[in-house]
Amino acid sequence: MAYKSTYQAATVAAPAIESHFIKLLASAALQGETDLAPEPSLAVVEAIIDVAFWASLRREEGRSPRVSLAYLPPHLAEQPLIFEERILITPHVLTKLAPAVERSGIHLGVWDEDGELYVWGTTRNIPDCCFVLEVIEPGLLVIKHRRIKGFGKFINVAVLKGDEIKIIDEHSKSLPDCPAMLTSLLDYNSPSGWNDSVNVLVQLAASMRLHGHGGTLLVVRSGSDTWRDSIIHPITYPVTPAFDELKKLMGQVVNERSMNLWQDDVNRAVDSVAGLTAVDGATIINDQLELLAFGAKIGLSSNGTPVEETLVTEPVVGSMAAIIHPSQMGGTRHLSAAQFVFDQRDAIALVSSQDGRFTIFSWSPCENIVHAHFVDSLLL
Repeated sequence: MAYKSTYQAATVAAPAIESHFIKLLASAALQGETDLAPEPSLAVVEAIIDVAFWASLRREEGRSPRVSLAYLPPHLAEQPLIFEERILITPHVLTKLAPAVERSGIHLGVWDEDGELYVWGTTRNIPDCCFVLEVIEPGLLVIKHRRIKGFGKFINVAVLKGDEIKIIDEHSKSLPDCPAMLTSLLDYNSPSGWNDSVNVLVQLAASMRLHGHGGTLLVVRSGSDTWRDSIIHPITYPVTPAFDELKKLMGQVVNERSMNLWQDDVNRAVDSVAGLTAVDGATIINDQLELLAFGAKIGLSSNGTPVEETLVTEPVVGSMAAIIHPSQMGGTRHLSAAQFVFDQRDAIALVSSQDGRFTIFSWSPCENIVHAHFVDSLLL
């Protein structure tokens, strides 16, 4: 391909991204998966990143473009919308087409022929492991791919923001004490389906991040009330009986014909629960996805001591672990979440900041410390 990149981060990041997709597709093929997406070459990866970056800095009718690009030929897309004439991809073209594909789940189809990249149309359905680049905001790009069987949130491969490059470290999922939720965000083959409670926690996290108000979601063990010892009483908004819509939806047997309607119901229920986290205080659910309370204030356990340190990591290549006081991560919300997990070690806490940062707090038996996982780069 003759395209020459002028965005330096595209040149730097492309080899690691190409390598990821080579390994991903080879692994999926060895597992017997079929109908996989094509492998993007180094030149294709670099060119798509470059064009998308410069497009992201433009404005059309006062708006910055938000667009998702999927690398595949038209015949691999299900019911694609195909232009009569393919269009050579340029920042100007992406800026003009972006308003047509702003809604979630719609991609511009991109393919290379005769050494040139073209936009051929739009599609909602793409193959497993398909290379996708999403423009989030000016200068912020996320490279991701559809997971096997298409269930759940796409798997992020890299995040580029200006000259900052974050390559996701997929090996983080194999570290001791890695929470199941983090494994789901890193592993293209996990969870097994939409009716997986861990997958729902991922959807809740993404929804919490999107509402932009910040919030805390505590996930406690079902059948136990020990968590109440770490909550100031009276609870502002207790829920009695527990709201169990998500639990019921997860228990349904869903066939292929009713899948889309069921997923819509799950998305609405997820957004309803995640919306409660915008209220001051913590929202509390159990591991069966039953809503127990919201607006709850976290306090020191009756037999507890203040948490003094937290192990902080980010699943990004080159990131170093650090031990800090939890107040250094963002203030009261993070400190109280760390304290809750320190006292209730079978619970996890999900904390969203107003600036988009997202942290999973869990107890690490191996390190005997509260472990804070920074995962905003996985939720974009």
